[in-house]
Amino acid sequence: MSVSCGVECVVVLGCARWLWKRCTYIGSYDSATWPSATAGEFEPVPRVCRLILAIYEPDLRNPQHYQPAGGYRLNPDWVVKRVTYEETLGHAPPYIIYADHDHREIVMAVRGLNLAKESDYKLLLDNKLGMQMFDGGYVHHGLLKSAVWLLNRESETLKRLWVENGSEYKMVFAGHSLGSGVVSLLTILVINQRERLGGIPKEKIQCYAIAPARCMSLNLAVKYANVIHSIVLQDDFLPRTATPLEDIFKSIFWDTFIPEGRKLRDPRRLYAPGRMYHIVERKFCRCGRFPPEVRTAIPVDGRFEHIVLSCNATSDHGIIWIEREADKALQLMKDDDSKTVTVPPTVQKFERLKTIEKEHKDALERAVSLNVPHAVDTAEKEPSENNEGEASSSGGKESASSTQSKSSGGRSNWDEVVEKLLRKNETGDKHLEKDTSVSQ
Repeated sequence: MSVSCGVECVVVLGCARWLWKRCTYIGSYDSATWPSATAGEFEPVPRVCRLILAIYEPDLRNPQHYQPAGGYRLNPDWVVKRVTYEETLGHAPPYIIYADHDHREIVMAVRGLNLAKESDYKLLLDNKLGMQMFDGGYVHHGLLKSAVWLLNRESETLKRLWVENGSEYKMVFAGHSLGSGVVSLLTILVINQRERLGGIPKEKIQCYAIAPARCMSLNLAVKYANVIHSIVLQDDFLPRTATPLEDIFKSIFWDTFIPEGRKLRDPRRLYAPGRMYHIVERKFCRCGRFPPEVRTAIPVDGRFEHIVLSCNATSDHGIIWIEREADKALQLMKDDDSKTVTVPPTVQKFERLKTIEKEHKDALERAVSLNVPHAVDTAEKEPSENNEGEASSSGGKESASSTQSKSSGGRSNWDEVVEKLLRKNETGDKHLEKDTSVSQ
């Protein structure tokens, strides 16, 4: 009798301890050891958030919906194209292409999930675990199909804009929620075949995934961290939600008991992409919001693995709140910089760039040391470099072809790019069932 009572007490205490830790876990713990971001690297984030918000506005000259503080701060005459649900036919969320001459950028921004659109749910849920192997890793099948559709439709427009502006502008892809996954995979496609966009240098390509969906395996998330930047507001649920989304309740409870090493060794487990920027504004057992702080890193282990049981988990996903808090955080960083105007900044711009490059190199090496499947360090030749060499040798012919041109098989040229990347794995086989063609 006493033994059974003792066992019951141990079980009760263990469950109580787990419940306490689970319920008191807050979003700021995920980035507690990360360094602070600088104003220079975070400066584009509020700007792309405003551009994403502009997609919801039917008339930018006479705004009728919510406006950020200070307005959208864009020139309606520089909007090259606005595409609605009626034009995408469910293949992608609505998007906008904007030529930002003030900042010398060509921006494609994609809006987030529309709770009233069945096509958005189909796109997000089109991902059986491990269905799509791509560029040496795994990606979200439905989001990849959407990215290919967008490039088949708009790559010639983007190429024309870049060439018309002297081949000097940056190419920026930005998306929120569902759109963040689409632009992240679109960016990987563009990087691997830059000649199809006029030979744009890799350093001129940037991607900002706002409230990102988990869309790629860990090796790809780390590999492209020098190009893709994910922005997460405190307790946001989506970057922490396992894919497929049908397992959301399992991820809340069961994932707590799965060892970290087992998660890292799962090649089909998807993660939020790239370098992470975590906006933190609340503290444990404190009421209200504090001045936002932005932390950044390229985490390999502990990469937003736990859903936060918080009443703010859904509100922190909203683009309105993210834009507001990102703008506040940027102003605070600029104010801190202006206080030391009489003395050199503690981190020079060139030194910060070297630090960012070193962080990326260290993250690649850590991924290899933790035996992350298909991870490569800087000492190895990454697969993308081989592809870039192939693209350069045939760049002249491809540049002359248009997006509407078809191959002998009747597919557009970006479908051919995907076919090449699908074959990039150790065995050389294409890990894709015949009835799940990306071009469909």
